[in-house]
Amino acid sequence: MIETDELLTIKEASEWATNHVGRNVTPANISYLVQYGRVRKIDENGSTFISRNDLNDYYQSFNSRETNFKERLGDDLNWALSFDQYKEAETTKHVHRLHPYKGKFIPQLVEYFLDSHTDKFKTETYFQPGDIVLDPFSGSGTTMVQACELGMNAVGIDISAFNALIGNCKVTKPDIFDVQVEINRITRALKEFIFNSHALEFEEALLQELNKFNNRYFPVPDYKYRLRQGEIDEARYGAEKEKEFLPIYRNLVTQYNIKLRQDKADSFLDKWYSQHVRDEIEFVFGQIRKVEHASTKKMICVILSRTIRSCRATTHADLATLLEPVTTTYYCAKHGKMCKPLFSILKWWESYSKDTVARLVQFDRLRTRTFQYCLTGDSRTVDIFAELEHKNAAFAEMAGKQKIKGIFSSPPYVGLIDYHEQHAYAYDLFGFERKDELEIGPLYRGQGKDAKQSYVQGISDVLNNCKKYFADDYNVFLVANDKYNMYPTIAENAGMKIVNQFKRPVLNRTEKDKTAYSETIFYIKEK
Repeated sequence: MIETDELLTIKEASEWATNHVGRNVTPANISYLVQYGRVRKIDENGSTFISRNDLNDYYQSFNSRETNFKERLGDDLNWALSFDQYKEAETTKHVHRLHPYKGKFIPQLVEYFLDSHTDKFKTETYFQPGDIVLDPFSGSGTTMVQACELGMNAVGIDISAFNALIGNCKVTKPDIFDVQVEINRITRALKEFIFNSHALEFEEALLQELNKFNNRYFPVPDYKYRLRQGEIDEARYGAEKEKEFLPIYRNLVTQYNIKLRQDKADSFLDKWYSQHVRDEIEFVFGQIRKVEHASTKKMICVILSRTIRSCRATTHADLATLLEPVTTTYYCAKHGKMCKPLFSILKWWESYSKDTVARLVQFDRLRTRTFQYCLTGDSRTVDIFAELEHKNAAFAEMAGKQKIKGIFSSPPYVGLIDYHEQHAYAYDLFGFERKDELEIGPLYRGQGKDAKQSYVQGISDVLNNCKKYFADDYNVFLVANDKYNMYPTIAENAGMKIVNQFKRPVLNRTEKDKTAYSETIFYIKEK
């Protein structure tokens, strides 16, 4: 029996944890721990308490990460670059979360090396306000966004037209009023379009049945706590409950005449969406075509892309790495209950529309009057200044005069991510040309000897092309997990040398693999 003096209210637990870990822990943070079974919920006389011992055990395991990481990865880890003091909302702040992107780095890492004021113990200054920073593997545009926030100019380059769209939408100053007007118009039209559809009625009925079932067999937070304590065989129990709920689901599908699959599966949009969702996607895209202002149209395309990514017919746990289309209810290990695929985009469209506008407003208060633009092209061969001239003559003139101060970028990893395929839905819908064959280190080439040699040559060619546009005494920072020790050769091939390395732990990976992991920031200069 737990003694009374060991029990804490949520507010008391927040205060205790704040003192214990040396940073602000809010009541909402404590409620999260309870909800997800990290600590027990104890009910006494209608009030919620938690055990101080449980809380202490949780934070002891949490705070031992530094020791565990160093034991596994070496004492040369720079723990300051873990940025473990930041909450998830801070590492995905403002426009950084306009659209999911696999493999991006957090903005605090860019800030650390671009901004001379981020760390009072940092002795070197690599970039100054007004400098031009280059990211030849721009991805989702993190470097460009942080440059804009820090008063620097930035050029991005990406072989993927969709990546360039995301990055440019983040840094282009939008007409927020026009964006909101068009969102309102499209939302009204979508609601009218689906008014006579049975999809929303079906989802409502299904949710009611799922709520009853989950409350009975997966009570929150007791189920998750028992799961973490090893009292339940999750695989067996989850499979058992899947079979038990399936007849209820099938009866509702028949009752509401729901079409679970499309008639063909030739494209990504054919395979990974129910017919109801596909119809709504095509309808909204048709409405977006009516938008007059180009910047507004692009921004709303990003909202639609973010929406349809969340509406793919897959489990919540497999959103990052698709396996097979899911058309039935299923036990969800991520949420610890029975979940369902989606049959309408309305909920996510409204949620992401609201979220996008809020993030645009947040970033608009922080942006500086500087230039940022992402070019679509091959960083090995692109004429940066000539292409910039076509997009922004004033920026091109500045760049021609002062040159580029250096690079901050995260190159692709050899044989790890299919950068085009992760957004296949967007390429199908928007009709962008795919250039998979021009990716450096693509997944389909693997990690064999030939793939590694091709990778070394590709990154070397990028550096040799980009250095033609550099100012004197440039600084290059490349973020990579170089387990094959390729970057010394890459630097040599580019007539450069590695002058320093910063090995950082990566704490909050989005992948299922939660093992200790690090990456290195290579500081490279002219030889």
